Amino acid sequence: MFEHSTTSFPIRTDLAMEAGERFTKDNVEISGVTIEEDYDKKREITITKVVIETEKGARAMGKPKGTYITMEAPNLSVPDEDYHREISVRLSKLIRELIPCKDKEDTSVLVVGLGNRMVTADALGPQVADNLLITRHIVREYGKAAMGEEHVCQISSIVPGVMAQTGMETLEILQGIVSETKPDYIIAIDALAARSTKRLNRTIQIADTGIHPGSGVGNHRCSISMESLGVPVIAIGVPTVVEATTIVHDTKGDVQTAPHLNGMYVTPKDIDEAVKRLSFTISEGLNLALQAS
Repeated sequence: MFEHSTTSFPIRTDLAMEAGERFTKDNVEISGVTIEEDYDKKREITITKVVIETEKGARAMGKPKGTYITMEAPNLSVPDEDYHREISVRLSKLIRELIPCKDKEDTSVLVVGLGNRMVTADALGPQVADNLLITRHIVREYGKAAMGEEHVCQISSIVPGVMAQTGMETLEILQGIVSETKPDYIIAIDALAARSTKRLNRTIQIADTGIHPGSGVGNHRCSISMESLGVPVIAIGVPTVVEATTIVHDTKGDVQTAPHLNGMYVTPKDIDEAVKRLSFTISEGLNLALQAS
């Protein structure tokens, strides 16, 4: 989350690239932060890599130190199976940059589907988990030969729900699972909040900094990270909501917004289909990254 000083209320975003835009649009260099951008004109896909290297850079960006890779693809909102397959392939390559699964025999990965299955805009994590190829039990029972691959990641998953459903912090649940199953990596999937409406359901962010459930909408929960779990945590998310005050600001400029709009979030009307489509795209990217030879 970061605060934008041009409104009466903080405008929140989970996207590191949006945090960086506060500086780049004014040609201000951020000490301790590097930003690289690659644009595929043919596919209209932009990949932005933000690396926060110092504590000073982290304070300026309002994000923990680490690497944030963002894929912007406007056509993600279009139900084109071939295009989504291509996004899955690209996503798998980006995931492999952060999780070198083939560098270690029998790497174990726990995928955590964060969010509330009953709230569509927050159901991305659970739906991704539903579509994953789960292999840990097969490999442990029958060996790698059962998967027909030379190198096989042991994939397990959990959808821990939200505190209102369980009465427990997600971190408390994961600490018990990690203690028992001892994964090498955790991949946490979550719905995010964006600063720009044009990025809703069209952007995928991958980060090696872990995740802070609810931070994008001001509902701070215990962080899921290397520091809290003792295991590297990769976060993958898609922005599905934007703060109402952001829309007012973008439409009317620097004006005083009504107090009742503070804390109100907006999602596109086709969010059901969008989340369903994106969950398949992300799960396929994970399957390719973690299982392909």
